[in-house]
Amino acid sequence: MLTNAGEPLFLAAWDRAVFIHYEADPRLLQRQVPFELDLRDGHGFVSIVAFTLLRMRPRIGGRFAEWIFRPIASHEFLNVRTYVRHDGESGIFFLAEWLSNPLSVRLGPLTFGLPYRFGHLRYAHAQDDGEIFGTVTANEGQLGYRATIPVTSFDPSETGSQTEFLVERYTAFTCQRRRRCLFRVWHEPWHQTPIEIEVTADDLLASTGQWWRSAECVGANYSPGVDVWMGRPHRIADQFAPASSPSSAHRA
Repeated sequence: MLTNAGEPLFLAAWDRAVFIHYEADPRLLQRQVPFELDLRDGHGFVSIVAFTLLRMRPRIGGRFAEWIFRPIASHEFLNVRTYVRHDGESGIFFLAEWLSNPLSVRLGPLTFGLPYRFGHLRYAHAQDDGEIFGTVTANEGQLGYRATIPVTSFDPSETGSQTEFLVERYTAFTCQRRRRCLFRVWHEPWHQTPIEIEVTADDLLASTGQWWRSAECVGANYSPGVDVWMGRPHRIADQFAPASSPSSAHRA
């Protein structure tokens, strides 16, 4: 990232992250994604990532720049993401994102092309308590979950494992008004542990597309979090192909 001028653009922390992983029919999923799916053993996946953004600030500008960013520096996030590839690079594509900060909801689509929506997010993710839970309530529905954390030590994912495939992603692809972009992030590998999770409400996920009709929960993970470098958006110059086109359907 440091080899690109002007990057990283932002610094931040992604704190106390919960990952909930679903397997989904790639044929249904591909119809709503304007990039080629990144499949594992022929299977498509969607992951829900609930975390708190902390102290986002520009890399350049010091305390004054950090003060300017204070209104959007820290708040809760819920990402609904799937796994894609473009031009040999693997990454993620956001099907939807909910934030608890109205100002960030306005800015995200303009700067990064992100599908931000407003919601009321309440997370209790402190692993010292032994139990965690979260609720997200929005116009589209509600998500609720709870879990126990069995250990207090956390490790990087095993190389080549499904967990590594699902959590270690460093490029995000976006699309807004037929304009495709990407941005990259850098952080140390997630130190995480598998968790047994109970999803108590899920109609919010049903609002994100027909992939949900085939969804099956295949696991969950918890991480205390990472410090992150966030890059600037880059325009993808190749021609846009709608996700419902015959070529996309054939790739699925």
